[in-house]
Amino acid sequence: MEFDAHFWALIALILFIGLAVYMGAHRTVASSLDKRADTIRDELENARRLRVEAEALLAEYQRKARDAETEAAKIVDIAKREAAGLAAEAKQKLEEYVAGRTKLAEDKIAQAESQAIQEVRSLSADVAISAAERLLSSKVKGSAGDVLVAKSISDVKTRLN
Repeated sequence: MEFDAHFWALIALILFIGLAVYMGAHRTVASSLDKRADTIRDELENARRLRVEAEALLAEYQRKARDAETEAAKIVDIAKREAAGLAAEAKQKLEEYVAGRTKLAEDKIAQAESQAIQEVRSLSADVAISAAERLLSSKVKGSAGDVLVAKSISDVKTRLN
């Protein structure tokens, strides 16, 4: 019986596997695979933990962003209200200033009008006195006329002023 190369290859394989089992290679391979599985398990657990931490950080930053947006909206609202208040106050002060200036101008006009009326009265009195003096001087002659003219002039002065 002749054995071919396949037969001898099978025998060599069986002897190799037997020797590997006898030497404990399967334990070394199993131990190595267990260590690798433990390492992978630890890495997966670490990755899960990091993922949970990352999700918590993301949620915290999103909350902070929403809080910041809310705070910014409040600040803008307060600024708008303050600006409206300042505008109203400025408008009121401007109106008060214009009213004050108008009153001052009206007072000055009234004073000038009063002064003009007084000057016209004074001038009218002077003209009336002068006319009365000329009229009385021409009609009444002598010392009795002088006394009468003086008395009439003083009467006119008191009545016109």
